[in-house]
Amino acid sequence: MSDFDGIDFFRGNELVADPYPYFEHLRSQCPVQREPHHGVVMVTGYDEAVSVYTDATTFSSCNAVTGPFPGFPVPLVGDDVSELIAQHRDELPFSDQLTVMDPPKHKAHRGMLMRLITPKRLKENEDFMWRYADRQIDEFAASGECEFIRSYAGPFTLYVIADLLGVPESDHEWFRQELQGGHRPETQGLGSTGSGSLSHTPLEFLYDRLTDYIEDRRREPHNDVLTGLATASFPDGSTPEVIDVVRVAANLFSAGQETTVRLLAAALQLIGERPDLQQLLREDRACIPNFVEEVLRMEGPVKGDFRLSRTATTVGGVPIPAGTTLMVVNGAAGRDPRRFEEPDEFRVDRENAKEHLAFGRGPHACPGGPLARAEARISLERLLARLGDIAISEAKHGPAGDRHYEYAPTYILRGLQRLHLEFTPIG
Repeated sequence: MSDFDGIDFFRGNELVADPYPYFEHLRSQCPVQREPHHGVVMVTGYDEAVSVYTDATTFSSCNAVTGPFPGFPVPLVGDDVSELIAQHRDELPFSDQLTVMDPPKHKAHRGMLMRLITPKRLKENEDFMWRYADRQIDEFAASGECEFIRSYAGPFTLYVIADLLGVPESDHEWFRQELQGGHRPETQGLGSTGSGSLSHTPLEFLYDRLTDYIEDRRREPHNDVLTGLATASFPDGSTPEVIDVVRVAANLFSAGQETTVRLLAAALQLIGERPDLQQLLREDRACIPNFVEEVLRMEGPVKGDFRLSRTATTVGGVPIPAGTTLMVVNGAAGRDPRRFEEPDEFRVDRENAKEHLAFGRGPHACPGGPLARAEARISLERLLARLGDIAISEAKHGPAGDRHYEYAPTYILRGLQRLHLEFTPIG
């Protein structure tokens, strides 16, 4: 494919399976390039991406998850549109979520979340991961095959987030049935390249249940994580409304679970496609952490985030008018040859693999990054220990050299819809 300028990245499906040549096309022209269909400035260079992510004064996150659709509700005219953003930002979809908040509100709400994701709590959560990884593998190990996302990645990551938030273990299966049902739902709405509308529907169950938990713990405190969450205060000492606590917890639950599923699927896809890498990881488990970082660099679960310029500025020397929508393309920055040598080559021993932007950077850097890394590392340890000769199912995906995979049809997320594996049970 060479006519990239004729392709609408945000509305078409041509680039869903492999967006990376398109990203390289943009960067080869300029690392800060306005695409022709919706006027979005695509930031595909590594240094340029970092400069946007770390400048929360110039760039608002109000459109971080929506980008060009539906667009800002009023025309943004002038050299400084900060007041217009403040007045109308709540009219955008998902305006109540941590991801789209700006300072100082973002700092206050993130501070409440970080009181939950402490080193001590993460260590307790890791102990849970080791137990539940094996428990989940038990569900399919004897069969010699599985659809990995439905059988392992989806339920495992759901249970882990539920445990981190302190959801009673007796309710875990209820959460799985309500949020995943008997199958892994197709990705719809958020960032869809189709015409589906954005919706809060996936959060409704979480909002209802977490509200019940928080209200219960405020009435009758227990010695548990939910009580700590219910009684958490803002940095200034004030007590959040119940809904503020619920929004922070639900955001961690939904966003963290979804992206980690895609990370795990990308890792197992690579292991199934590359017997040499699989053998290396089996022989030297110490390679697993950097393997995870290299997967994040090359196949991060989020293609990019959006920002809205408050004032006229420049990025990488390119003028950016006030009111401009920018897409900071993590998937392109991770393959910038100015930062990563031979960027299209997977190197398990890449020394700077961890410099990727899969978790963003700056004030909005993903707070769940350490959690996702632990989930991936522990999952790979146990999957390699329990499943031998992991391979891609030719019956489902075709033979090597002619594979057929289905990816999430969105311009934000990057990830497989299904991954069918075959293996030899070990134990």
